[in-house]
Amino acid sequence: MSLELRRITKTFGSFTANDEINLRVETGQIHAILGENGAGKSTLMNIVYGLLKADSGEILVDEKVIDISDPSDALRAGIGMVHQHFMLIPVFTVAENIVLGHEKTGKFGALDIETARSAIREVSKDFGFEVDPDAIVETLPVGIQQKVEIIRALIYEAKVLILDEPTAVLTPQETDELLKTMRELKAKGTSIIFITHKLREVREVADQITIIRRGKVVGAVSPQTSEGELASLMVGRTVDLAPEKHKHKIGEPILVAKDLTVRNALGAAVVKKVNFHVNAGEVLAVAGVQGNGQSELARALINLEDHIEGSILLSGEEIRGKSIYGSLHAGIAFIPESRELDGLVGSFSIAENLILDLHDQAPYTKGITLSAGVVLAEAEKKVKEFDIRLQSVSDAVSTLSGGNKQKVVIARELSRPVKVLVASQPTRGLDVGSIEFVHERILAERDAGRGVILFSTELDEVMALADRIAVMYRGEILDIVDSNVTREELGLLMAGVASKRVSA
Repeated sequence: MSLELRRITKTFGSFTANDEINLRVETGQIHAILGENGAGKSTLMNIVYGLLKADSGEILVDEKVIDISDPSDALRAGIGMVHQHFMLIPVFTVAENIVLGHEKTGKFGALDIETARSAIREVSKDFGFEVDPDAIVETLPVGIQQKVEIIRALIYEAKVLILDEPTAVLTPQETDELLKTMRELKAKGTSIIFITHKLREVREVADQITIIRRGKVVGAVSPQTSEGELASLMVGRTVDLAPEKHKHKIGEPILVAKDLTVRNALGAAVVKKVNFHVNAGEVLAVAGVQGNGQSELARALINLEDHIEGSILLSGEEIRGKSIYGSLHAGIAFIPESRELDGLVGSFSIAENLILDLHDQAPYTKGITLSAGVVLAEAEKKVKEFDIRLQSVSDAVSTLSGGNKQKVVIARELSRPVKVLVASQPTRGLDVGSIEFVHERILAERDAGRGVILFSTELDEVMALADRIAVMYRGEILDIVDSNVTREELGLLMAGVASKRVSA
């Protein structure tokens, strides 16, 4: 089934999200749409799926103009969508999620779950998904949850499948599995619209690439186009895809973790007596496949976990057991893995989010009230320094794109005196321009003599930024190696193969 968009325009007040966009997806084609965060990609796809209504323009399916007012219209037209943030009910089973919104009853009025189970097994068999229809969604890895979303679209006979930033929350292994699935779907005649900003994936799997910048189509190119050219088209300028790391003298240990253990609510150790240190002026990267304790370790360093044992010394001072507020003001800056959950208050303004760490201190407060003028003035300064794209600092932070939300977090955390920056997946879900910016800020902190602990599942990022690399596997640090380690050696360590254990 072919899909064509003609002169699609969508505005929000004075802001034009989509400006007369033309796009054609052929039958059985993987058509990638590249663009920065906030370029208008998701808005465009939400129009195609019926979550938004275009101000003007036409949508054609197999050369016929159709009207899509809501997702049910899209599904009837053969269009399915897998959103960046999954639309699944965590406490429901896979089968229950599949039938949600399409409930049918069998004998005596009982919900017909068995039909859904059979359909799930059939689709899973066709694509080798190995998804259990009776599994509770919240118990499934993120990669499997995504497959549940794809199965749901296929069961309802989607001929055009929209994947919106599908690899943003996946590990490298899960990403490879998804790309394989996309090829299989294409081979069976499904058309795929692949919304992303990851250049390697686009060049590996796409048949055609359309690039959107600030709401307009600025290029339609082949996957043979170089990563540098793609990045330049996305951002509108030359982008440095390989950050320059200057050699400089590394100082003494500034943060030391001794026998650090983190337990979950059931008492099981998810981080097991890890020992490491980070020096002043050094980036220590913590690498590993997602789910091996990195998230819990990062949160423990800021005392965000409830059950922490061992010692965390910052400039010789024990900070384990401090409040989160106390940890921040002891000198730790924290870029959390989930900016929505741990980094921002969505209903607060951008200006308010920029002072969350300092809201009770001068010059932002007088007595028990905020100094609104000072807060707004300081926010405007940070917006310029950190290139945060917005309409007004008084808008809710939830109105920003993912990359600009991350810039708000970084601007807040790096605008006060700190000794150590803990950055957990700092570029997850970001475009090349935002990634370049984040990398530059991380290296600037290192060069200014601060310690940086970088948690990342992106091997290219780890190898580009790290001075040393600690590899975690099943809650333990298997080894700490120099940054000149090969990808093959690092991959073996991430798989649990190690010749020695370390305690430094």
